[in-house]
Amino acid sequence: MIGWSLEMVLDPSQELYRLASVIDWTALEAEFCKLYCPDNGRPGVPIRLMAGLHFLKHVYALSDEEVVRHWVQNPYDQYFCGEEYFQHRLPINPSQMTKWRKRIGEAGCEKLLQITIEAGKRTKTITERSFEKVIVDTTVQPKAVAHPTDARLYRKVHAAMIRIAKSERLELRQSFTRTVRNEFSQHARYAKAKQFKRARKVQKHLKTLAGRVLRDVERKLSDEGYARHRGTLLLSELLLTQKRKTKNKLYSLHAPEVECIAKGKAHRPYEFGVKVSLAVTHKEGFVVGIQSCPDSPYDGHTLDGQLDQVERLTGTLPRMAFVDKGYRGHGIPEERSRVFISGTSKLGDTLKRQLRRRSAVEPEIGHMKSDGLLGRNFLKGVQGDAMNALLCGAGHNLRKILARIRALLCLLLDDAKAALNDLIAHLERSNAYRPALMAARIGM
Repeated sequence: MIGWSLEMVLDPSQELYRLASVIDWTALEAEFCKLYCPDNGRPGVPIRLMAGLHFLKHVYALSDEEVVRHWVQNPYDQYFCGEEYFQHRLPINPSQMTKWRKRIGEAGCEKLLQITIEAGKRTKTITERSFEKVIVDTTVQPKAVAHPTDARLYRKVHAAMIRIAKSERLELRQSFTRTVRNEFSQHARYAKAKQFKRARKVQKHLKTLAGRVLRDVERKLSDEGYARHRGTLLLSELLLTQKRKTKNKLYSLHAPEVECIAKGKAHRPYEFGVKVSLAVTHKEGFVVGIQSCPDSPYDGHTLDGQLDQVERLTGTLPRMAFVDKGYRGHGIPEERSRVFISGTSKLGDTLKRQLRRRSAVEPEIGHMKSDGLLGRNFLKGVQGDAMNALLCGAGHNLRKILARIRALLCLLLDDAKAALNDLIAHLERSNAYRPALMAARIGM
């Protein structure tokens, strides 16, 4: 027996319920249906379901596993993703979200961000005039890697070689497993006690042991085995040969794209991840462009590509862009877009006031890191960095839309309460409406 539909039992004033009617799901299906084969194999999972799960994941900062479990428990999540009746089973295996991200790629994630911008215009969270003035800034998207120290990296190389030897069934001359474990702990104790000379000696021995196991594995691997593990072996050799002043150093075996970026913060001098450039509207702080910038380019060199992305997503080239002093020498002609740099003198009062608001982008970045998933990226590779940044921008926009929906609902409730109070006051002044007065008080 089929029960009541979700549309009949849910509260139409709930924020997710109202947001579901604002997003252009048809445009998403038209964009992504080309990626599916219509007459071969098993039917694909509905596009609205996959897109909705990714929206919910980045709105509430959940993992793939958590958002799927949350979907089963929440009827509003199910209605948002297009379900007609309440479901009691997991909609998909969480691994399918990874496969879907690979299917749509960076361009598909940019389309999801564009859909949120269109939804912002429909809810009047932003207007067309909002696109004329933007604030552009850069930040670091940290990768899910441990803080890289030389001793830890040498231990990682040793562990990788032991895994290769076990998978290929190689008999090593010596594995040094117990020695590496004990010396790694000893290195940490020496460093904690600030006995750095002893710590360096132990660190050098860890490097020697890792190199001996690496060379032993390389000697005993067959040609087919070497081809299977070629990437790990090359990265391990690079890690053991790099010096203190080596450029483009390797900081992680499982994420070799990680870069060391210094942003001048006193509490965190270095961050390990990728630089991200973003553009938000000057008044509302709505994300209208965000992209990863591999190889950590100079901030001024990212401005041209950022303005191009804003024009591509919104259809409007920003008339004015407000940036910090790191964008000096950006090279953007004034005929294309006027760029105002912090600290610029000889400006009118209006431009000075608008330029002072440039710092409003900093709390937006903070919210994307604390409330979203920009603070720690778990997606793999350079493409994972780009997709995570775009989806974080989409999640930030949806949180702003939901906040506006809640504010409008509270405003409507306040107006309704004020109207009811006026009606009761009018009835109290009139003795002819005693029954109506009693009914109004009972309703309150």
